[in-house]
Amino acid sequence: MGDMLWRVRTTLDDRPGALAELTSACGSAGVNILGLQVFPGLDRVTDELVLRTPDDWELADLADLVERSGGTGVSVLPCTEAALADQPTRYVLAARSILAAPATFPDVVAQLFDAEADPDGAGLSAVMDGMDLEIGDVVVQLRRTAPFTAAEHARGRALAELVADVLAASAASAAPEPKDLSTDEEPVLEVREGEVCAVVAAVVVGRAAWEVDDDDHVWHVELAVDPAWRRRRIGSRLLLETARAARGSDADEIVLRTAADNPAVLPLVLGTGLRGRIRMGSDDLTVRIPVRRLATV
Repeated sequence: MGDMLWRVRTTLDDRPGALAELTSACGSAGVNILGLQVFPGLDRVTDELVLRTPDDWELADLADLVERSGGTGVSVLPCTEAALADQPTRYVLAARSILAAPATFPDVVAQLFDAEADPDGAGLSAVMDGMDLEIGDVVVQLRRTAPFTAAEHARGRALAELVADVLAASAASAAPEPKDLSTDEEPVLEVREGEVCAVVAAVVVGRAAWEVDDDDHVWHVELAVDPAWRRRRIGSRLLLETARAARGSDADEIVLRTAADNPAVLPLVLGTGLRGRIRMGSDDLTVRIPVRRLATV
C-alpha cells in the first residue's frame, strides 16, 4: 500500500510561530505537507493543509498530532491528488461553469466547497457547519464538518450573485421559443387523489405525485415531465399546485428529492415563486418548500 493523502483544517492562534509549530510537528512525525491555504481572521487563522502520511496512519492519529500542535476545531478527511489543484483556478473554472449553465449552481458550488452528504441519520448533525446562499427566493444550503470561513462565505455570496445576474440577463434577453404546432395546446392541471397531472388532449404530459407523512406534516413529492414538454414551466406549475394542495391539507412543507447534478432544480423552484431550500447530499439533493404561509386559493 502507498502513502495516504488527507485534507486537514484547523484553527490556530494568529501569532508568530503558530504555524511553524504545526509544520515542525509534522516533519518530526514523518508527515509531509503538500499544500497549504490560509484563511485569515481577526485573532485566529484557519489553515487548510493537504498532508501525506504513512499508510498505517488513521484519521484519529492525524487529528491528535494537529491538536497537540495547538490546533483547534480540527477536521480531517481522506482525499485524492485533486485536492492539490490550485485554488484560484478552481474558482475561475467554477465561475465559467456557472456562466455556461447557471442552473447547475447547486452541484458546482457543492463540489467547489467540498460539501459533504446530508448528515441526517449519520450522527454528524451536531458537528456540521452550514453556508446558505440566496438566489432570489431559493436558498442553496451547504453542509460539511469543516467550518466555513469568512472568506468562503464571501466567495459563496459572490458566486450566488453571479448566478442571479446571469439568470436575470437571460430572462431579459430570452426570445420566445418557436412552438410545435402539434403541441400548441396549453396543458391543464388536474388535481387527483395523491397527485397533480398536466394534461393535454387527455394525455398526461407531467405528473407530481406525493406520499403524506402525517407525523411530520410533510408531503414527499416525485415530479416528472415528458421530455417533449419540458422548458415550458410545467414542472414549476405542478410543484406550485402541489404546494397549494399540501397547504389545504394542513401540511407544513413539501419535500422533493432528485439527483445532485439535476440542472432543472434551480429554475424549477425559482419558477414557483416560493421560498425553497435546496440542500446538497453526496448523490442527491433535497428541496424543501414551506407551505404554511401559502394562500389556499
